[in-house]
Amino acid sequence: MTEDQQTNEATQKVATETKPTPAANPPKDGHWWWGTGRRKAAVARVRIKPGTGVFNVNKKDLTEYFSEIRDHKDVLSVLEKTNTKGSLDVFVNTNGGGYTGQAGAIILGLGRALAKFDPSLDSTLRSNGYLSRDPRRVERKKPGQPGARKRFQFSKR
Repeated sequence: MTEDQQTNEATQKVATETKPTPAANPPKDGHWWWGTGRRKAAVARVRIKPGTGVFNVNKKDLTEYFSEIRDHKDVLSVLEKTNTKGSLDVFVNTNGGGYTGQAGAIILGLGRALAKFDPSLDSTLRSNGYLSRDPRRVERKKPGQPGARKRFQFSKR
């Protein structure tokens, strides 16, 4: 090995060792990264930090809180796509709406928290739709009819 190759390898090692990691630079607000997600009438406040992979929703385990397997898989897919499953502790407080709306809010909040945790994950999160708010809401009921679109039965005679 020539002297130039040795110095090149040494500088590469130093560059990789001194590269800041998100865990090495904790946020100023107490070692947590926050993200807020909303879906329909549901709101989720998500906190993440480096850890062992704990996932609590309203002080219950994720599988205990969500009875639908679909909601459970959707929430965990955010961590699987970003390769952070098992390396982050996630704590969620959610209220309002139903279970599916709360799952959607958690997905958005978790995506936003991960984007703050590691900005290099932004493109992965955005391409999978985890940073996009779903604007759909329940259509309001109109006066003179029983629901938003439903009409009373028409009688010709």
